[in-house]
Amino acid sequence: MKKLGFGLMRLPVFDGNSKAIDIETVKKMADRFMENGFTYFDTAAPYHNGMSENAFKEAVAERYPRDSYTITDKLSLFMINSAEEIPSFFERQLTNLGVDYLDYYLLHSLNRNTFEKAEKFGAFEFAFRKKNEGKIKHVGFSFHDSPEVLDKILTAHPEVEFVQLQINYLDWEDKNIQSRRCYETAVKHGKKILVMEPVKGGALANIPKAAVDLLKSVRPDISVASWAIRFAASLENVYMVLSGMSNIAQVDDNLSFMKDFSPLSDKEKETVMQAADIIRNSIAVPCTSCRYCVDGCPQKIAIPDYFGVYNEFKRFEESRLWNAKNDYKNISKNNGKASDCIKCGLCEKRCPQNISIRKYLEEIAHTFE
Repeated sequence: MKKLGFGLMRLPVFDGNSKAIDIETVKKMADRFMENGFTYFDTAAPYHNGMSENAFKEAVAERYPRDSYTITDKLSLFMINSAEEIPSFFERQLTNLGVDYLDYYLLHSLNRNTFEKAEKFGAFEFAFRKKNEGKIKHVGFSFHDSPEVLDKILTAHPEVEFVQLQINYLDWEDKNIQSRRCYETAVKHGKKILVMEPVKGGALANIPKAAVDLLKSVRPDISVASWAIRFAASLENVYMVLSGMSNIAQVDDNLSFMKDFSPLSDKEKETVMQAADIIRNSIAVPCTSCRYCVDGCPQKIAIPDYFGVYNEFKRFEESRLWNAKNDYKNISKNNGKASDCIKCGLCEKRCPQNISIRKYLEEIAHTFE
């Protein structure tokens, strides 16, 4: 299997409405992807406010034979309040996807808290029962926490077949994400590794000019984003790298270097780590725009969108202030403002990046309001 997977988290939409997916464009993207020999698709119930699974059904499941693709979905425990809800949640996913079995099923976004919930609800046992019934082919989990917590989970459940980790060259040595140490922990337990956020929510496709110039000095012929995906795919124990593609151009770019994949050379590895140092100093908020924080926000605050505007402003400071304030004003027309935050903390509990969201919303309100 080719190492590039199609993540269905950032699909093209109409008028910025995450539920209004441009299905015709998604069909073209899926066609291009599969025409070139790629088969792996990844989704989850909360993506696109519940519409991602249906988009896959319409773009792929209803148009291609079942043995021509693989589909991954997730048991999103943060959407479930009791063990009794899990069977109906799972059956609803199969219906939404238009399939009668899943190739891969992940317990979604495990950390120390959701692991306790998984144990309480018997989530691992449920997944493996479904595997025995032929409804799931492979069972694993996605993970956002420390290497120590990962080691604890894998020690408690050696039966899992793979782990999905956030790995990119910016987070490789990050003290919060600890990509390298989590990767090494999964390797120690002999698990296959799937990679999410290789481009860090698009942040590694839009990097400071100094970092761009550095990368282009070594490989002027390839895109900036390609460095990020190739970094993850070059790791020996990585089985699949997901890319949340949003348009056909991104599909074509990914295919250009992943169809006949070549790992990073030693020179390229050295260069990409130098670029990471430059980028690290330019990012104010390490947000990947996964939008987990938005679901359930009582004030309907467009947190990732405001973080994007704030990062752009911090990169260019005063020269960007007027435009940033205008962008902020436009976003806040249909969403809660940063100052509307009531500090309930729900967003921070759901944030895979462990961002101090409430603190940054205060800064953003002070800057733009």
